[in-house]
Amino acid sequence: MAKRPVYYIKNSIVCEREVKFEWFAGFAISQKQKSINSLHSAIKKLAPDARPLEISTKGTEPLGVKLSAFNLKLDDYPLECVFQSSKVFDDTNAPHTEWLTLHPKEAKGKAAELHSLGRRLTGFLYNGISFPLQPTTAFYDYIYMCAVIESLSADEITKLSQFDHFTDIEFNPRKSLNTQARTAALLRIMLDESGTIKPLTPEEFIEYHKQHIK
Repeated sequence: MAKRPVYYIKNSIVCEREVKFEWFAGFAISQKQKSINSLHSAIKKLAPDARPLEISTKGTEPLGVKLSAFNLKLDDYPLECVFQSSKVFDDTNAPHTEWLTLHPKEAKGKAAELHSLGRRLTGFLYNGISFPLQPTTAFYDYIYMCAVIESLSADEITKLSQFDHFTDIEFNPRKSLNTQARTAALLRIMLDESGTIKPLTPEEFIEYHKQHIK
């Protein structure tokens, strides 16, 4: 058995619930998809009316695959590369923009290497704007929102309203903080409120984040 969080919305707040399910070991996508199906079945046992969507490259729903941080683009770069290259560590006063042109997994590995060397993350710098570490996940969620607006059509974004529970089979909250599944739930709130995802300034988004993610 394994545990993964599922994100859903209650009273316009993104909520998290840990779900136990049968895990299918192996690195093949087919094994990952078996685990996803198992997780979603477990969610439906807890909430029979749930409409879960896997947000990752391992899912079978095209919308969820497109919403993966490895597939979304921001400023024509992979979102994952933008996120990793925007990190500011205590070894430098500027982000590592050279990571923008790497493969997303390489960019993630470069940041992990600095973490392993004991470098402390002090904030983020994107498009000349500094972002603090708090609220937790706000920077990731902000650039994810921007990438969705850039990468998906209006019709594709609207399809997010067809789902109300969001998962990311690769995300382990014991090892990392950010997950595209949580952000997808936040975007669903935006859709419920205005029928679209409106671009917000960093300041507006941070306030919005504080209101809807506790």
